[in-house]
Amino acid sequence: MVNRNGVPDEIDALGPAVSLKTVALMFLAVIAGAFAAVVILPAWMPGLSASMVGSQPKAYWYLSRASGFVAYGLLWASMVFGLLLTNKLARVWPGGPTAFDLHQYVSLLGLAFGLFHGLILLGDRYINFTLVQVLIPFAGTGYRPLLVGLGQVGFYIMAIVSATFYIRKGIGQRAFRAIHLLSFLMFLLALVHGLGAGTDSTTLWAGIMYWATGGSVLFLTVYRVLAARAQPRRAVAAARPLPDTRP
Repeated sequence: MVNRNGVPDEIDALGPAVSLKTVALMFLAVIAGAFAAVVILPAWMPGLSASMVGSQPKAYWYLSRASGFVAYGLLWASMVFGLLLTNKLARVWPGGPTAFDLHQYVSLLGLAFGLFHGLILLGDRYINFTLVQVLIPFAGTGYRPLLVGLGQVGFYIMAIVSATFYIRKGIGQRAFRAIHLLSFLMFLLALVHGLGAGTDSTTLWAGIMYWATGGSVLFLTVYRVLAARAQPRRAVAAARPLPDTRP
């Protein structure tokens, strides 16, 4: 049996793929790692610190750029697995329950890398972000505030969507699916943020990546809409009695 969104009932009945304890430890590790890189490491190794800071983008900027691409790639993978579920294509590969678990795993990993992507900028001396500017959308004024703010809003939407895996039974399936529709806005904000705020967006490889990821999500979304419209027609056709062809 499937629900009206095309998701099998057994998928709706599945619980979170990652325990809350594991999620908490993962995010504590991200925060601790960023804190160590920004505060502890420069204090312990002044010589290394001198090569990491300065008036020009240095190591922290590169770490932020790299983690940003990883976070975006994981977000794209989460969108793909989610759309495969609703399009019923997950039955072909990798299987409904597996796709649902992967959808959760990559969402949480993308959220973790997105957090590191922002926090590691605290060590950069080119932008000079404060913790408040990193955490509050549009608070930073030193570097493309609108585009950076859109990325921050997308991060918080991703956090809300990911949290619904753990409160789904409390809010009900209808609210769970409604909140998950925010994923499309989240992906759009991340794409605009990457294209507008990323210093690599003008390179050929980054352009190919953005076109491929954006195009694949658009294709799967259109396929989902068309499949949803065709489903009632198939149901009506199946219920219609066959014509009497007896002589």
